[in-house]
Amino acid sequence: MLPMFEKIELLVIFDYPILLQKESWRTVLALAYQSLGVVYGDLSTSPLYVYKSTFAEDIQHSESDDEIFGVLSFVFWTLTLIPLLKYVFIVLRADDNGEGGTFALYSLLCRHARVSTLPNGQLADEDLYEYKNDRNLSADRIGMSLKSTLEKHRFLKKILLILALIGTCMVIGDGVLTPAISVFSAVSGLELSMAKHHHQYVEVPVACVILVFLFFLQHYGTHRIGFLFAPIVITWLLCISAIGLYNIFLWNPHVYQALSPYYMYKFLKKTQRGGWMSLGGILLCITGSEAMFADLGHFSQLSIQIAFTFVVYPSLILAYMGQAAYLSKHHVIQGDYHIGFYVSVPEKLRYPVLAIAILAAVVGSQAIITGTFSIIKQCSALGCFPRVKIVHTSSKIHGQIYIPEINWTLMLLCLAVTIGFRDTKHISNASGLAVITVMLVTTCFMSLVIVLCWHKNVLLAICFIFFFGSIEALYFSASLIKFLEGAWVPIVLSLIFLVVMYSWHYGTLKKYEFDVENKIPINWLLTLSPNLGITRVRGIGLIHTELVSGIPAIFSHFVTNLPAFHQVLVFLCVKSVPVPHVRPEERFLVGRIGPKEYRVYRCIARYGYRDIHMDDVEFEKDLVCSIAEFIRSEGPAQSFETVEGIDDNEKLTVIGTTSTHVDGVTMCEDVDTKDTEMIEISSPEVPRKRVRFLVPESPQMDLSVRAELQELMEAREAGMAFILGHCYVRAKRGSSLIKKLVVDIGYDFLRRNCRGPTYALSFPRASTLEVGMIYHV
Repeated sequence: MLPMFEKIELLVIFDYPILLQKESWRTVLALAYQSLGVVYGDLSTSPLYVYKSTFAEDIQHSESDDEIFGVLSFVFWTLTLIPLLKYVFIVLRADDNGEGGTFALYSLLCRHARVSTLPNGQLADEDLYEYKNDRNLSADRIGMSLKSTLEKHRFLKKILLILALIGTCMVIGDGVLTPAISVFSAVSGLELSMAKHHHQYVEVPVACVILVFLFFLQHYGTHRIGFLFAPIVITWLLCISAIGLYNIFLWNPHVYQALSPYYMYKFLKKTQRGGWMSLGGILLCITGSEAMFADLGHFSQLSIQIAFTFVVYPSLILAYMGQAAYLSKHHVIQGDYHIGFYVSVPEKLRYPVLAIAILAAVVGSQAIITGTFSIIKQCSALGCFPRVKIVHTSSKIHGQIYIPEINWTLMLLCLAVTIGFRDTKHISNASGLAVITVMLVTTCFMSLVIVLCWHKNVLLAICFIFFFGSIEALYFSASLIKFLEGAWVPIVLSLIFLVVMYSWHYGTLKKYEFDVENKIPINWLLTLSPNLGITRVRGIGLIHTELVSGIPAIFSHFVTNLPAFHQVLVFLCVKSVPVPHVRPEERFLVGRIGPKEYRVYRCIARYGYRDIHMDDVEFEKDLVCSIAEFIRSEGPAQSFETVEGIDDNEKLTVIGTTSTHVDGVTMCEDVDTKDTEMIEISSPEVPRKRVRFLVPESPQMDLSVRAELQELMEAREAGMAFILGHCYVRAKRGSSLIKKLVVDIGYDFLRRNCRGPTYALSFPRASTLEVGMIYHV
């Protein structure tokens, strides 16, 4: 069933139906206002460095103005075709249930074709709400053929994953380069107030101080200073558009003629190879465009479209036209600063504009840093990045997170780039390559989305990738040719992160395959009895496992060396699925392993890649309540959806969290709650703390069900123990050298230095037992 909205509107984009919640105009405009501070900080500061980077050395400004007008024409059409046409009107429609970004596109493809490399996927995951939304769309013959081809060939699946990882790595690289170029370009306004040989000794230290301060602020969270973001960006946009209008009317009112594409032809004809190489600087005018799609989850399509179309786009066009108008009448200016942004600012306004520019650069850098945090969280959730500490800085906005390790790594890399290059020319070359690579990945994924997800004609996808891909390929080639002049930085950074991410993913996949091949059959568990020296101790034992079926080898290793386990045993698997959010009522899959009297259960907790994992207290409570609800609902009067497990002996039941149990089991601890409509099931002994289940009054409740609930309660009162596998992964004898390097060195190093599962860290050390094993994969 669809969630209940006040009004539901059906939109058809390329004949593709999308259900949207119809929001009031007041809400849309409020979101559009907020998006200015979050999404457009980076894009709005691009006038600081575009002209300066373009005219750095490849082309010179001549008396004929062909160069300056050609650059303006390129900037205008690039802004129109890429951010406005591609992103605002097309890519924003390819949201993953409201979420955007590279992994959102990859997630869409994983749902419409079985190309996901997540090892613990289940058919039951395809019954989630997000999957069901897409099943009523029929694909044509070519689309079905493409889908079948992708699903059959493992190599193609790896190519898609590597494409997604390359896009992600370039976003991380952008998180290093954008703060450097934005802050350095803003500070470069100081060069007009001091001698040429002095300003370079001031700019770098000032930029570094601002960058350190920027990264230091991250642990406070965006919400504490976020209310200032939108006013700062709006002030900056008004400032650059007003200065642009002033320069247009004062210096060259006919500059609008340069918007004709004819001037692009004249520019390339005159400058030839130099003009082509200068496209790497022009490319910077669309820096930050990807943020419109990546930050879609925090806003809405309409709000982002309104903010860009009616505020950001015209402001940027006026700013670039104003700079071109000024430069067309000032061919020779004293000093070497004849192309920079600040030279076109009236002298009396330079210091106020400098202050606003620095604030706008900080805001723009803030957006890409938090975006980097978000995409690393997504990668970690989908098994493509080592586990890191994730701090949620806001209790109201789930997307505002802070990752200490990544924050300080970005800061050190950013300072190294700033100090190492000391000018915007090299940093801009590096930033341009990172930006255009992400856009190329988005274009490739979008062509597949058009066919596989929107079920449109393959010719439409070919037209899309040919039109936008050819434009981006031209800019990509111009950026790549600057490899030795700074463009090597994002390539090196991306290779490092790509090796880390792929090593972690490969090691995780091989470890899971070992678990599957060496899992213990359920019949082995059934043979365990007191006669064999196995005893049951009080309490609940949580066995952490990645397996969604069968018994992990780590448990047999544990029982063999310590022949005892708890009176209630739960094989717990916490996994991520390729959807942004899993609804609370679909959170848990609960099943029984073996006969009832064994009191052994399997519980699979499912999370989307943008979901917040519950804290320890809430997770513990929901876990126990989900098992209790499964016990109560089991039998002929089944009230929950049942799905088949992978093993023939297992059936799993979909159970929601405590908040979704309208008339279900609730748990009370140390609280005297009386409810006439509830039956209290409590334990006669209270060794630690009193735990009670409140069950809806039901005369049909079987005595065995009541007894099982009471035993579960007694076990909960006795306490919970967490048994965590500590696996050392080694490559098999005879493995290739590359596999030995990846598994024995790369993955092992990452595993030893990454954090454990979040819910495992919340358990007291006294209640945690680590069981070590060596896996030869």
